[in-house]
Amino acid sequence: MMNKPLKSRSKEMLRHIRRDRELLLLFIPCILFYVIFRYGPLYGLIIAFKDYSVFTGVLGSDWVGLKHFIKFFGNQDFWMLFRNTLLLGFYTLVFGFPFPILLAVLLNEVRVQWFKKSVQTLSYLPAFLSVVIISSMIIDFLSPTNGLLNQLLAALGFEKKYFLADSGWFRPIYVISEIWGTVGYESIIYLAAIAGISPTLYEAAKVDGATRFHMIRHITIPGLMPTMLIMFILKTGSMIRVGYEKVLLLYNPMTYNVADVFSTYVYRKGLLESNYSYAAAVGMFEALVAMVMLLGANAVSRKIGGKGLW
Repeated sequence: MMNKPLKSRSKEMLRHIRRDRELLLLFIPCILFYVIFRYGPLYGLIIAFKDYSVFTGVLGSDWVGLKHFIKFFGNQDFWMLFRNTLLLGFYTLVFGFPFPILLAVLLNEVRVQWFKKSVQTLSYLPAFLSVVIISSMIIDFLSPTNGLLNQLLAALGFEKKYFLADSGWFRPIYVISEIWGTVGYESIIYLAAIAGISPTLYEAAKVDGATRFHMIRHITIPGLMPTMLIMFILKTGSMIRVGYEKVLLLYNPMTYNVADVFSTYVYRKGLLESNYSYAAAVGMFEALVAMVMLLGANAVSRKIGGKGLW
């Protein structure tokens, strides 16, 4: 009696595989990518608990337990790194999250097609540029000698300023550049969600005399809410994992106190100082904090909105 349901489930699974074999074949490269570049490197995390040496290898290195974690938690830079990482991620989430939603809603209301397409093209463009190009543009734009912003300040009678060497300006520059770089690309998700809202709802609202603002407030925004919750959960989970590329390209020793984050610290300790075990311990701690935040955001979303990723 116990084997019969299992046998029927196996037959059903094989039937689904035969039916969707073309789609599954297309999915193979994605599976291989995650196996090779996401799950495969997990084996190397063991060096966080060892004094790793390239000469003895992972298995041959001495086991030291939590030595590197204790050393990191006792480091005077720990709280600075934790604060900087959390604040950069938090500011990016708080100030950057509403902009793609706002852009999608506004674009949905535009009826002049050439203007709508032009705005979409300009807003999507930064997503196709590498972080190096975007960072170079920021450096040139804020250059203290011939940067556009400083030239404008000089024309208005103000003194030129070296923005990237001022610790007070680093976080605003980083957050604004993140918003500029992602707002267009992320708005595509919300535009697709808006397209899935039934047009009959808008037609019924028009019959009842609703204005465009009322339709946005009572139809568009509620229709976007499930997508907004999912995106919020994903962004909260990645909030602590601030990408090191842009920070690495924009920061300097004068802004370390506000710009140095876990990922850049891992880069310096691991690649520049060859302290691989210590860097692996820091990276593992960062990943664990990100996982806790993702689980917490999902739990809060399920409690408040009744929906989550799982």
